[in-house]
Amino acid sequence: MHKTASLIVAAMLAAGTATSGGAQSSTGASQSCASLVGRDFGGGIEITSAAQVAAAAKGTLGQGPFSNQSDLPAHCLVKGIIDKRTGAGGKTYGIQFALALPTDWSGRFLVMGGGGLNGTVGQPWGPVAAGMTPALARGFAVVAHDSGHAGTVWDSSFNVDQRAALDFAETSVLTVTKAARAITESFYAKPIAHSYMTGCSTGGREGMLAIERYPELFDGVVIGAPAMMTGDSNAAIDRMRVAFNQAASLDAEGKPIISEIFTPAVRALLSKGILDQCDALDGLKDGVVENVSQCRFDPKKLVCKPGQTEGCFSPKLASAIDQGFQPAIDSLGRQVYPRFPYDPGVTNLQGGILPSGAPGPFGPTTQALSYDLDAAALAAHNDPMQRLIDTNYWTNLNTFLDRGGKTIFFHGTADLFFSPWATWDWWARALQTNGPRFAEASRFYMVPGMLHCAGGDSFDRFDLLGEVVNWVEQGKAPNNPVASRSDGSASRPLCQFPAHAQYIGGDATKPESYQCKMPSES
Repeated sequence: MHKTASLIVAAMLAAGTATSGGAQSSTGASQSCASLVGRDFGGGIEITSAAQVAAAAKGTLGQGPFSNQSDLPAHCLVKGIIDKRTGAGGKTYGIQFALALPTDWSGRFLVMGGGGLNGTVGQPWGPVAAGMTPALARGFAVVAHDSGHAGTVWDSSFNVDQRAALDFAETSVLTVTKAARAITESFYAKPIAHSYMTGCSTGGREGMLAIERYPELFDGVVIGAPAMMTGDSNAAIDRMRVAFNQAASLDAEGKPIISEIFTPAVRALLSKGILDQCDALDGLKDGVVENVSQCRFDPKKLVCKPGQTEGCFSPKLASAIDQGFQPAIDSLGRQVYPRFPYDPGVTNLQGGILPSGAPGPFGPTTQALSYDLDAAALAAHNDPMQRLIDTNYWTNLNTFLDRGGKTIFFHGTADLFFSPWATWDWWARALQTNGPRFAEASRFYMVPGMLHCAGGDSFDRFDLLGEVVNWVEQGKAPNNPVASRSDGSASRPLCQFPAHAQYIGGDATKPESYQCKMPSES
């Protein structure tokens, strides 16, 4: 983590009706910011506070991984609520938001996507896929919001309220974008030059929703690990875990002892087995499986030989692993959800997909020994809320593309919630629907070893925000963006899938030691 640095007291530049780059006293900037409170912007917008925030050095705001990872500029921090009302159960609802308006504005505007079931307003910095320099530090006006309800990350109680459910499912993105744009343009007294959105997980789903349903909203969108078909992905994970349970020892009540399925020794063996069979495919044995397309790990090759009791899998466990990682197929042979990739990161105890026996993000893991995938898929597809939430169906993007819109997708290969193959499947179908111009306006990057949105033994620090800005504003398409370790110790290129970073020789920590090659060229 970055060491806490002292607060930087910076001179305030012009805000309010002044143009970017003009000089103004800190008192004047604060007064201009504070004057937003009580101003009528229409559309049910109520500004509850507006205060000038001094520039801050990296690590001085927030805590741990949620601290600011770069210097942040002086800005007007606006907080408010849209369409505040009393809803179901007498609870107060409305879309709460926070908007950061930098004193030195670039003319750009960015909407931050949310996470989980939302319910909280994040810091409006714009950190997703921005390397070490979030959008606010680049002079963007940035807005974050709670999508229309207050609650913890997995609190779904808001669904009893019709408007709150609709806001989460789709409309909050449109509502917040319009409101924040109006405030931004009024504050600076000039139009926004370009609008962007970045997000991962639920935020990635919201980005997909924007380009599919509101194609006029944004010029460029960065979409990470989108939660685009959660009913199907949840069913696939439940099916996977039941397959694992069937290989477990049973307790006195006949329930699987989940903690004994993937012991530390089994996890280590699985990780080693994946690396032994797939690591060298990219030309370098370094613990990272870059050539995802050609990794054909077979757990049955690790089955114990006669007389062998250690360093091997039982036939039952090997079969369970093989079955668990296969696509989820219903009784009619239809794919409900694609397979999950084999990556050593799946064995990660904290963020991997394998059960440990401890409760996960959604509570205790299932102890079921059978699973009706048909029933689960049918329930998901017939759920009216799920139908609005899901963004995996619509692929016609001609209005977005006609406006010159650009998109960049990324997804980690060790994601515990969503398979990157699902995201790639949507990207391939969008290409089929829209033709070659979609490939000319979109990129898809697999991130080997990365867990959900970040983390893992991966190169998870990359600046796709800068890439999409250059693409939109200068016509410079991404050309193998560089990704780095979080500590900066090594870098290599991200490659437009299905190409991957193939080692060609030299210092393995340097990006020039790799070439993006298609699987057939490796």
